[in-house]
Amino acid sequence: MIKVVSRKDSIVVIGHADYAFYGKDIVCASASAIVITSINACLRINKESIKYKEEKDKLTIDIISKDKDVLLIIENMMSMLEELAKTYQKNIKIIKEEK
Repeated sequence: MIKVVSRKDSIVVIGHADYAFYGKDIVCASASAIVITSINACLRINKESIKYKEEKDKLTIDIISKDKDVLLIIENMMSMLEELAKTYQKNIKIIKEEK
């Protein structure tokens, strides 16, 4: 299962959806496309707006800028991931932490 942990200034995406085998998993492909496109959009607006780190089965996004366009992209990313989670409840979970 993919877990998306959303905090005030960071988002962590962990795991694999296990919908299908690696390379054939439409849920992982969708989540990856949503997240990578959003990262690229933020960096295109302002190269210093976010910092991200990729590790095996984990991606961390630290939100540095409070620019309204960057925050809108992040909000849109979370909205799309939430829609994906509604359709594939066994494969992706959104966790919102207030800390």
